Amino acid sequence: MGTALKDHALLVVMTTLFAMLALDISVPAVVLSLMALSRWLILPEMYPVESRRRTA
Repeated sequence: MGTALKDHALLVVMTTLFAMLALDISVPAVVLSLMALSRWLILPEMYPVESRRRTA
């Protein structure tokens, strides 16, 4: 019975570590995406883009 309990505990630990690894990657990706989206939504209103064309 000791090996079955050990195997189950090892499975739980490995599953937890892989779940934490996925969160470690996805949370910064979501935060960076929200920052980029907010920049694109807010900055054009604060700093209007002017046309760079020259008129003759």
